Amino acid sequence: MLLVALLAGVLQLALALHVRNTLIDSASEGARYGALSDSSPDAGARRTRELIAMSLSAGYGDDVTATTVSDGGMDLVEVRVRAPLPVLGLLGPGGTLVVTGRAVAEG
Repeated sequence: MLLVALLAGVLQLALALHVRNTLIDSASEGARYGALSDSSPDAGARRTRELIAMSLSAGYGDDVTATTVSDGGMDLVEVRVRAPLPVLGLLGPGGTLVVTGRAVAEG
């Protein structure tokens, strides 16, 4: 019984880390896309949603926002994704993951 509980905990952690890493990668790629000189933050948000839908599920890309922020005198495109924390069955904590991707805006 203890072994089954340990295995379920490890699987829950692995799933949560996979989803988190995929969301971070999608947000970062969307920010880079939105930071191109012939693009916009909205295009970066759309690209992020597409990547999330291809990698995980479209439901994880329901809350994606992209804005232009200034940090240290540079304009940055910031893509923020809020997604549910995946849970295996009734095991593990529920909640929300919030990840951010940033890229320096061109031109």
